[in-house]
Amino acid sequence: MSTPLTINGQSYTVDLPGDVPLLWVLRDAVGLTGTKYGCGVGSCGACTVHINGEAVRSCQTALEDVDGDITTIEGIGTPDALSKLQTAWVTHQVAQCGYCQSGQIMQAAALLAENPAPNDADIDDAMQGNLCRCGTYPRIRAAIHTAAADMREG
Repeated sequence: MSTPLTINGQSYTVDLPGDVPLLWVLRDAVGLTGTKYGCGVGSCGACTVHINGEAVRSCQTALEDVDGDITTIEGIGTPDALSKLQTAWVTHQVAQCGYCQSGQIMQAAALLAENPAPNDADIDDAMQGNLCRCGTYPRIRAAIHTAAADMREG
């Protein structure tokens, strides 16, 4: 099945069965490896991407169910121009092992797009499905608060 996709503003066409998870389309067919495989059942959040701005678990989203523009961690910023959220992640030294961080950032970006001034409860609620085995949750929360303030300031 030939499927056109828009990923990070670029057009792609993949020739894969419709039941292939979006995670494997992104990683194997398109070569965007920033989205990570964690659990395979949508419970850990490592594979979080956006479809039309909504955070979704790419391991549980079939190619045939994708209806809209996809944004991956590669579309959030670049090595030369980090987003305000990524900059806050660095400032607060959020990453320890780093494996979950692309999913964490994607979930946080969806939160901030919906709620530009989240409180701790808002952050905890939005981020509860994204697991960090290193336990950097306090730094994640602090980075989200910093990014939110920076984004509101312009």
